[in-house]
Amino acid sequence: MLETLLDSTQWPGLLAQVGLVGAWLGVVGIISESLYLTKSVSVEITRKIVHIGAGNVILLAWWLQTPAWMGIAASLLFSLVALLSYWLPILPGINSVGRTSLGTFFYAMSIGLLTAVFWTEQPAFTVLGILTMTWGDGMAAIIGQSWGRHGYTVWEMKKSWEGTSTMLIMSFGVSLLVLATVHGLTPTVGAIALLTALTATFLESFSRWGLDNLTVPLGSAFLAYGLWQWWG
Repeated sequence: MLETLLDSTQWPGLLAQVGLVGAWLGVVGIISESLYLTKSVSVEITRKIVHIGAGNVILLAWWLQTPAWMGIAASLLFSLVALLSYWLPILPGINSVGRTSLGTFFYAMSIGLLTAVFWTEQPAFTVLGILTMTWGDGMAAIIGQSWGRHGYTVWEMKKSWEGTSTMLIMSFGVSLLVLATVHGLTPTVGAIALLTALTATFLESFSRWGLDNLTVPLGSAFLAYGLWQWWG
């Protein structure tokens, strides 16, 4: 990492990567604040739209082959911003001051942790974990809140079968696409994707206080990696 920073020939490429990622997150932030100010949708739906938009930055990083240290540094920065937003009106479209859920903080931390563990050698598992959280959890909340009609309760948390089904379908689809991109579409890849999706759905259903933003990506990535090492 230090050699890369000291090598001035690397700076234009690194700055371009930072610019592209920053531009993407800037667009997501503008959309978030616009929805918050205009009250076009509920605050929870706004949060999930940002949840999905921000999480997809990992695809951009994968495509650009962004260095791991950049992802970890960004994770630490956004974790700090997320913590401050619980006491200061920094991100009103995402967090309200005094909000009890630490989901936004866990979201940022999970990206840093998965980047630190997998990015250098096995970036696909970082992508799998984050996108399972991004699309699975995000779409489950949107579908559940908008069209959920058949509810159930877990630890005083209100859930819907529509939302849970969406979580399972999206998690399976994301896991299958990421693994197939790297390892090809095989029965083994399909089985691993299904087991990963079932685990992610279970973790999402039973995690409280926004902890699913940590348990889902980490659980999905580590399980998929372990299954691939054993089975693949």
